[in-house]
Amino acid sequence: MVGFGPADVPPSAAVKFVGAGTAACIADLFTFPLDTAKVRLQIQGESRCSAAEGKQSTVKYRGVFGTITTMVRTEGPRSLYSGLVAGLQRQMSFASIRIGLYDSVKQFYTRGSDHVGIGSRLLAGCTTGAMAVALAQPTDVVKVRFQAQARSPGHARRYCSTINAYKTIAKEEGVHGLWKGTAPNIARNAIVNCTELVTYDFIKDTLIKSTPLTDNLPCHFVSAFGAGLCTTVIASPVDVVKTRYMNAALGQYSSVLNCASAMMSKEGPLAFYKGFVPSFLRLGSWNVVMFVTYEQLKRAMMAASHNCTTM
Repeated sequence: MVGFGPADVPPSAAVKFVGAGTAACIADLFTFPLDTAKVRLQIQGESRCSAAEGKQSTVKYRGVFGTITTMVRTEGPRSLYSGLVAGLQRQMSFASIRIGLYDSVKQFYTRGSDHVGIGSRLLAGCTTGAMAVALAQPTDVVKVRFQAQARSPGHARRYCSTINAYKTIAKEEGVHGLWKGTAPNIARNAIVNCTELVTYDFIKDTLIKSTPLTDNLPCHFVSAFGAGLCTTVIASPVDVVKTRYMNAALGQYSSVLNCASAMMSKEGPLAFYKGFVPSFLRLGSWNVVMFVTYEQLKRAMMAASHNCTTM
């Protein structure tokens, strides 16, 4: 058996809550450069339009690793982790709710029944996803703004620190500016949460019931990889619109639909899949690291709790 074995006592809601946030932060530390590259690729068409209007030169990114290489060359290695503080704040609050409370909400909808249908799983995913966005949206806005701003000499930086970003956005755009893009983010996270958690849940159950795999690391790895692939394919269009709208200057778009319409008319339908490869690399690797770490953390925390009570 690889890693900790399944606990005799199911993990409590508190263990899942803390474990999910911690596992998500660990996953972010490993995959944050890919997420930053994804954001840069997603806003590139928008950046070129702005540069043309202002007659300023802009860096053109080509592919995931080309983007990372260009950023390191023009802005330095630290640029790949721009917005990391806000990203970790986001994961600790966001993942703790959407992932950590998923099982509890699922049990609430099934009223403790052992039989869990696909409808209950989807409903639980939508519920925890919406709850997480309502709480953690400001951290997501700041993270995207930091990832989007270039550090090169030709670009003026919008924010000098995470705290400065929160204060500046609230001052210039009002407190509601910190919740900018909440609607597309709720839509995105309803899709992501349902696809990610339900797919992971479903694949894991299927593997345990229909294959020689047991509830251990190989099973978690395969389930997490499958969940990452499905989530990227389904959620990419909403993710691109969310990123564009959250990063936009005040008044650039009148609504989320206006943002999507502008993308379609100026850049065509493929614009909705900009940054698909880094999205998949990031979501696939993030899911693997997060779910494997989460499963092991839950077991380690329950084992530690059990040892403390028996001493």
